[in-house]
Amino acid sequence: MTTDTTPKVAAAPPTVVREPAATPSEPHRFSPGRALAWTFMILVILVSLFPFYWMLRTALSSNNALYAGSGSLLPVQTSTGGFERVFGLQTGQEAIDAGGAGQAINFWRYLFNSVVVATLITAGQVFFSAMAAYAFARLQWKHRERFFAFFLGGLMIPAIFTLLPNFVLLKQLGLVDTLIGIALPTMFMTPFAVFFLRQFFLGISREVEEAALMDGATKVRVFFRLILPMSAAPITTLAILTYMAAWNEYFWALMVSYTDRSRVLTVALGVFKSQTPQTGPDWSGLMAATLVAALPMLVLFMLFAKRIVNSIGFSGIK
Repeated sequence: MTTDTTPKVAAAPPTVVREPAATPSEPHRFSPGRALAWTFMILVILVSLFPFYWMLRTALSSNNALYAGSGSLLPVQTSTGGFERVFGLQTGQEAIDAGGAGQAINFWRYLFNSVVVATLITAGQVFFSAMAAYAFARLQWKHRERFFAFFLGGLMIPAIFTLLPNFVLLKQLGLVDTLIGIALPTMFMTPFAVFFLRQFFLGISREVEEAALMDGATKVRVFFRLILPMSAAPITTLAILTYMAAWNEYFWALMVSYTDRSRVLTVALGVFKSQTPQTGPDWSGLMAATLVAALPMLVLFMLFAKRIVNSIGFSGIK
């Protein structure tokens, strides 16, 4: 019996393949397509923002010098007279000398009326639409889907078709030339608001509601204590969209309001434009009033733009 005295070679350790270390992402390389895309986006942004700049430029211009410098991109004889006439800081004679109408406008009254009307419409529409959406999404009742389809048919009816019947009804109720009369037609619910919230309610887990019902909660308690807190994001989004739409409403408010006690800001701007002096419209004052009226909605949208987009995408509205 022989013994193998040959030294054994130790097995080589397994080779570990190391991946190359991650390097910082390289900046996107220049390409004609990318440059063209950025150029197009910048042009779209400039075109979108130019009306607001022109509004500001006109508001800061002297009304008497606007026609002489109509082609200037900068304010012509920079002046804050337009804002002073809007806020009632000029006397009648001073307004006439500056190219205004000389008639004072109750800007703060119109602003208050707009805030009241928009708040009434937003609070009522969001609350009642949420209840209707919950009924269509969760409550089981006969022909529910058919009623919902019929209800959505209201989206296809132009709003102008409802103006005359609503006006006749408000006149019979004695609500013409009142703030509640302006808010009433859209204060309860709209098909879009119900559809918007129903899409979100359908995505809420039923197990959560069933657990609350097993603990003895009623449907009303589940709605107020469970569903509404869970739906804070879409409800906030709907409130913002409703408030902006109510703030910008013009034609219906023009039909219903006749005096300053119910005249909202959008209608007041039209009245301000109609007070034309002999030299022509007070474009400086009109643009100043328009800028002040639009500024709250612009700030509101910029603050909640991301939430609005996310909620609309989550609700399935493409």
